[in-house]
Amino acid sequence: MSDKNPIVIISSYPPRFCGIATFAEEAREFIQKANPDKEVLVISHTDGRGEGVFPIIDLSHHSWWKPVAEKVKNLNPSVVHVEHEYGLYEYRDKRGMGDNNEGFLALLDAIEDYPIVVEPHTIHGRLRDTEANFIYRLCQRCDVMLFKCHYQKWRLNWNFSSLGWGTPRNIMVVPHGARSDKKWDIHQIPQLREELGLDKIGLSDHLVGMIGWIQSNKRWDILLSMWEDIHKEIKTLCGQEWDLLVAGNMRDPNHKEDYERWKSKACDLQRLGIAHYYEFIPRGDIYYKMMAICDFIILPSTDETQSGTLARIISLNKPYITTAPMEGLTTQTLESGGGLLFTTKHTMKEEVIRLACDEDLRKNLSDKLKLYLEDVVSWDVVAGQYNEAYELARKSKVTGLPVIFDLEF
Repeated sequence: MSDKNPIVIISSYPPRFCGIATFAEEAREFIQKANPDKEVLVISHTDGRGEGVFPIIDLSHHSWWKPVAEKVKNLNPSVVHVEHEYGLYEYRDKRGMGDNNEGFLALLDAIEDYPIVVEPHTIHGRLRDTEANFIYRLCQRCDVMLFKCHYQKWRLNWNFSSLGWGTPRNIMVVPHGARSDKKWDIHQIPQLREELGLDKIGLSDHLVGMIGWIQSNKRWDILLSMWEDIHKEIKTLCGQEWDLLVAGNMRDPNHKEDYERWKSKACDLQRLGIAHYYEFIPRGDIYYKMMAICDFIILPSTDETQSGTLARIISLNKPYITTAPMEGLTTQTLESGGGLLFTTKHTMKEEVIRLACDEDLRKNLSDKLKLYLEDVVSWDVVAGQYNEAYELARKSKVTGLPVIFDLEF
């Protein structure tokens, strides 16, 4: 193993319809940019595809981790960077009983001779006992653990202290990356509308967007149920026509009932001439282009962790409105200053009307997101922080000394 050996990412990977797969694809692009002298390779599940991708994670076998460990050893990486979410590595037997990620921990034990950086995507403030125990054991098996928000780190200290446990000190905060190369000027928007096939359907000049995967936890029904009234009030207050653009697709069949109901409601609003439903796969350039044509984005959610949708909103410097208090979403809204928060249907309605009727506010929020992107969350900044984590992990393996970071508070 040397610093010139490849970086190996273990993760789900496209074309899988998975937020972490999409995240890994973007992360890999910028890790490669930051490390032009070495390969960045991926070990993925069996549905992963692409150059430098080894699709060998087969969760139909209890010992799925063994060929993965062998592949890591064959590749002899300078560092192993693992994207973790519980469902990605959960083996289930014929009864449907899960192994509580024991196979994943066995994998880390099997490759312990290599520098290991783990980036979990499900860290929240109200840990179940099983989650707390898993995170503790995970921290013991990696050289550097990457959390995405500072609150996750100080809240973990509170959780572990309440259990009488020592708080792991190898936790580094690296935010969810966002692209800084997806920008379209105002004069390019008509061209984007034409490219997307939206130029001849009578869309208003001003658009509120709900864009992305249609999932039950996204709660698109809240705005859909109020849009007719909101549309009227905006027209009365500022004299402008605003349409709601509802665009995305279903990712998980378990959410089919909500998907069909919300799609039907969007189509009802479309027949009234105040909204439009557009179905597409939220991945790649089209995801950004669909958001780019909107004046601002609505991101309701009941998910406590981070959001790839928010990362794209930030990339485009789009003002947005999201749910509070929702840990990751609220944290980034407060840190960036680029969005508004709602806690009830009434406050959502008020903020949508306020943002539609105040162009100066939209510009102010957009300007703040631009600075936040450049200084804090751009993939170029994040990839540099990844390299810091890799170097610390390698140093720890060479010296035998653990990586130690300060606690948050």
